Amino acid sequence: MSLTLFDTVKQSGTTWGVYACSCGWLGKKRVKDVRNGKIRSCGHLRREVTGAKRRSHGHFSGRQQSPTYSSWNAMVRRCTNPRNKRWLGYGGRGITVCDRWLRFENFFADMGERPIGKTLDRLDVDGNYEPSNCRWATDAEQRANKRGRR
Repeated sequence: MSLTLFDTVKQSGTTWGVYACSCGWLGKKRVKDVRNGKIRSCGHLRREVTGAKRRSHGHFSGRQQSPTYSSWNAMVRRCTNPRNKRWLGYGGRGITVCDRWLRFENFFADMGERPIGKTLDRLDVDGNYEPSNCRWATDAEQRANKRGRR
């Protein structure tokens, strides 16, 4: 997809271009952003690719995540992102997510839909997130299966 400049307009000190994209879109973009390569298309391609990714497993509805996807996403973030507020208790102490489960589709194939009233639990609280160590558990089961306090 490519942009073609038709006209320019100055607004509040910014030069805007009226562009047409090869996909048929017509609209305004900042001329500076198009010239320096920050913007190369209307954005439809990015939205199509992102939308296809979100639709690939069916666990998005608008901006809403399914409970299963939400559990998977939280698991990955707390084990891989040092900026996550729960990272120290997970990734920071060596808890990892198996390579297979870094893709939601694989996690879903192994664990299935999250049952109502249950959350993701590790059987061995010091073990990693992997098929042989995880289950969907109730809050009571979670409380009974936690690390000891010092």
